[in-house]
Amino acid sequence: MMMTSQRWSGGHVSPVLCAGVCCGSEQLMATGAEGGEVTLWNHDGSPLSKLQVRDDEDITSVAFSPSSPCVLYASHGQSVSVLDPRNLKTTVTELRDVAEEEINSLSVNETGGVLAVADDSGVVTVIDAQLEKVTRTLRKHINICSSVTFRPHRPQSLLSAGLDMQVMLWTLPKVRPLWSYGLQDGSVEGAGQMFNPPLAHCVDAASCGDVFACAAEDGCVHLLRVSADSRLRGRSAFKAHSQGVSQARFLNFMSHPYWLATGGNDGLLALWDLSVDAAALDNKMTARKKRSKARAKTLKSQEESDSEMCTKVEPKLSLNHQDKVNWLCPAVLRGKPSLLVTDQSPQLSVYSLDKL
Repeated sequence: MMMTSQRWSGGHVSPVLCAGVCCGSEQLMATGAEGGEVTLWNHDGSPLSKLQVRDDEDITSVAFSPSSPCVLYASHGQSVSVLDPRNLKTTVTELRDVAEEEINSLSVNETGGVLAVADDSGVVTVIDAQLEKVTRTLRKHINICSSVTFRPHRPQSLLSAGLDMQVMLWTLPKVRPLWSYGLQDGSVEGAGQMFNPPLAHCVDAASCGDVFACAAEDGCVHLLRVSADSRLRGRSAFKAHSQGVSQARFLNFMSHPYWLATGGNDGLLALWDLSVDAAALDNKMTARKKRSKARAKTLKSQEESDSEMCTKVEPKLSLNHQDKVNWLCPAVLRGKPSLLVTDQSPQLSVYSLDKL
């Protein structure tokens, strides 16, 4: 099965680092690039307007407010610019120095009332969007925090992941995570391949809000499932790319919530149907709980438990994008499911998924 693609150009002169899609009926896309470039696109790939926020700071993340399509956030340096897509000639306001070091990821909760940014110091900063004020500083990562995202249907719950190989689940207003999971516990080392530590590059939540995927430097995608009370109840990992996985994004417009797109440093794109594997997480944990009281806590039993987490998953579709993937952005364009891909170039690639 082939995915048709097209290239969008004319929006940037520098490599595009990130992309975001408007949740409203406008079907607008925004991209951010090196050198402070922000570009707004319509659904057919025409650049509508451009703004250079700051030429000495890269745009590391962009996100539309889910509750207000006329609000667009763009992170750069230690700050977040608030933009109006209807008039992208200037910044509406700037949330200056809300992070302690350079921001890597930005997320807005589904009510549009709270922002979260992850930075190089390992801190997740929580910001009241209306008051434009920092309300929480979440300190638990001991290395760069590379990704943060709010969970669907739970506007006070967010995930973070970092180069300390940890995925953490937070519930506001608490300043300590509900739990932290070390990706090294579920790593999969392929035979004959050099081992890379599972540094976490990107974390995302399925539209159901209970299954998470984390893209890691070990070439694996790590899956986590939580119960209704947000306790970690299942975990799994599968080898997805021959090099580090830079992006993992759920496709919330598909037939079920467990379709996942991944992109890697190997230049490959892949689409995965994780519906069977997501169900298997439940089965594994049910069986594991039944055995837990009878099993001694020995190194051997730990090794057996870890091996259960390594699953064999085949992609439904895989293709060579031929360039390292910076960002994946699922979107419905002109009624068709699509995947926007940014790489080391100033152009965007848009793949149609309507054949799936």
